[in-house]
Amino acid sequence: MTETETRTKAPRTRPTPKPWIEAIHAYVPGKSKGKDGRPLIKLSANENPLGTSEAALAAKAQAPSLYPDPDSTALRAEIGARHGIDPARVVMGTGSDELLNLAAQGYAGPGDEVIYVRFGFSVYDIAARRCGAVPVVAPDADYGTDVDALLALVTASTRVVFIANPNNPTGSFLPRGEIARLHAALPADVLLVIDQAYGEYVAPEDDDGALALAAAHENVLVTRTFSKIFGLAGERIGWATGAPGIIATLNRIRGPFNVSGTGQAMALAALADPAFVEASRVHNRDERARFVERIDALGNLGLRALPSQANFVLVLFEGRLTAEAAFEGLAERGYIVRWLPNQGLPQALRITIGKPADMDAIAQGLREMAEAAK
Repeated sequence: MTETETRTKAPRTRPTPKPWIEAIHAYVPGKSKGKDGRPLIKLSANENPLGTSEAALAAKAQAPSLYPDPDSTALRAEIGARHGIDPARVVMGTGSDELLNLAAQGYAGPGDEVIYVRFGFSVYDIAARRCGAVPVVAPDADYGTDVDALLALVTASTRVVFIANPNNPTGSFLPRGEIARLHAALPADVLLVIDQAYGEYVAPEDDDGALALAAAHENVLVTRTFSKIFGLAGERIGWATGAPGIIATLNRIRGPFNVSGTGQAMALAALADPAFVEASRVHNRDERARFVERIDALGNLGLRALPSQANFVLVLFEGRLTAEAAFEGLAERGYIVRWLPNQGLPQALRITIGKPADMDAIAQGLREMAEAAK
């Protein structure tokens, strides 16, 4: 029976969403308040604890409230200059989230398949379902990306493969050789989307080669964001690069004026302040190492920190203290982190790397709770 015949026989009383839209579980952002509404120190959204570059804040104050350049011309030129990319191969988005959704929308639809790794960024599932495609979840390798498991799921219906590198929410990282091996084994008509939201936190010598792949091949898209290390999460600025055909596709369907004039001005100023970016990377590297060392010391109490190349650490609770109890206990101590039962991780907390005093307080609080639970 066709949809028209069904409508004739049983008239609808209200607009009905498509079934693949009803199947979406809406994205849940990191919280900033406790159950009682009390503001807490927020370490749940992977924001930069150093705030925002003073240069970017000054640019915000001077930006006019006019329609912005719809093509973000100056910003794309600066991104291109800094990364050795033709600006024509750069597209801007309302955060990298918009670009991830557009990648699925542009290349997949009903009957197609979109693959992502278990414990990957929750937006990938939304992006697949939003365009009517079927999400296919690859098994993980100790909470990280397993290239062979992912490749084993590729079929004639596969249209898009999403991976985050470093991965969110686990912090795991695929080295250059594994990224290249994954790409080489994919069919030429499958779009490989490499989400580098946390790419600037990776040491330069550990570069995964994704930008070079995007420059050399027709089926690679790399996305980045100004939300993390640049401290511009509130401005919603992302960018992506790939082959001219991919960029043209995303430009056809992105929102007009999708990056505000204020956002463009702040992003330009942030790019011109590399000292702030480097200070943020070094702070994160050092505090992450110090925090992981303290969590590792609690291994006999059932706590385990997964290796991370991002600005957060996923802590597993494998002993008497549960992640839920630790989440509540940290909230009582004034901190909110990310508990992830809706992502299949009820045994874990994702903890953003914050200021030294905050990381000390969290580590001490976890020790006290783990000892009390023995």
